[in-house]
Amino acid sequence: MLYVLRALQLVVGYLQGAEAGEAGDVLYGADVVVGDVEGAELPQRLQVLQPADEVLLKEQAAELVPRSPATTQVREKKRWMKAYTHIMAKKLKLEGPPPPKPRWQQPNWDYHSEVQAFSARLHENFSLELLKTAFVNPCYLQAEQRRREQLGLDSETTALLLEDNLQLSEKGAGLTQSFLTDWCRASFPGLPHDGVSCVVGHLTGASVVCYVARNLGVEDLTMSAEFPVPDETLRSTFMAVVGALEGSSGAERAAFFLRDFLWTQLIGKDLFDMWPVVDPMGLLVEELTKRSLPPPEPRLVRSAGASTVLPLYFVGLYSDGKLLAQGPGETLAGAEEEAARVALRKLYGYTENRRPFDFSPQQQHQPTLLQSVDGN
Repeated sequence: MLYVLRALQLVVGYLQGAEAGEAGDVLYGADVVVGDVEGAELPQRLQVLQPADEVLLKEQAAELVPRSPATTQVREKKRWMKAYTHIMAKKLKLEGPPPPKPRWQQPNWDYHSEVQAFSARLHENFSLELLKTAFVNPCYLQAEQRRREQLGLDSETTALLLEDNLQLSEKGAGLTQSFLTDWCRASFPGLPHDGVSCVVGHLTGASVVCYVARNLGVEDLTMSAEFPVPDETLRSTFMAVVGALEGSSGAERAAFFLRDFLWTQLIGKDLFDMWPVVDPMGLLVEELTKRSLPPPEPRLVRSAGASTVLPLYFVGLYSDGKLLAQGPGETLAGAEEEAARVALRKLYGYTENRRPFDFSPQQQHQPTLLQSVDGN
């Protein structure tokens, strides 16, 4: 065995560079140490290599030398992989995807650090105690209390020293309602009370508030008895966060928070998607009467394909000889109704090509709104 190892070392030395000897023989001047034996006697056929033996030995040594992983990549598909993959796909189809796990049941979770990171991520100065209270829902406290009773624990010694977020939620909901109402009236002074109520109701509804809350990471921090967190619970938690911000940094910072995250949800939203008007022509007549203008007169402006299955009509509304608006429709009644909606958008200042909302500090009506929020 020692001879074989030394022969391999001789070949490796030759591959790295050898000294030429006499008559084509290959001699190696370096001493070779194999195990604990130095300079051991080798057979004559291994001490001097002839050219023919040299090529053969190099080929045999190349097979014994470990190959690089880059040159020995093999696909190596296991035989059991096909059956295993088929069974797992069938199981997923029958049982469905696994139920979602809350974030606190997953690794690398520190609740205190996550609450601090939530405050820093929003660039707001929250009181950590108020913020933690804002995430505790009454359903969580009730479920935790029942769980401890089922375990046979004493209710007095293991009482939960936590406070729910009901007060913070009511406080935040009141601030949100008052601020958004004042801001909507200041942004759209011509919008009637019903329109303002519908716009504010849309912004404070469960769909919009939950969308904002989930994108801010509120759902992961919410303590609830159910997961995924129900929309009403998540909405209440978001309002509690607003109340915690008001209690920590004041009403002004809370108003800016609502402006940045809730009011911006109006971008790209049509007025009559939030405010369902059954009779737009009747409403237009009322608005023109308030402005001491004559009632609108519908006129057919242009049409195309009237005798086909896809006709198109454009109806214009005129008042005092001036064109108020025009709208398309597949029927004359539909075009007249759409023209009335376009005219109402112009009267209320809620057109598609209106100027973007100005959130700069130089805005004129911001101090008045913030003072009204502080007063409320």
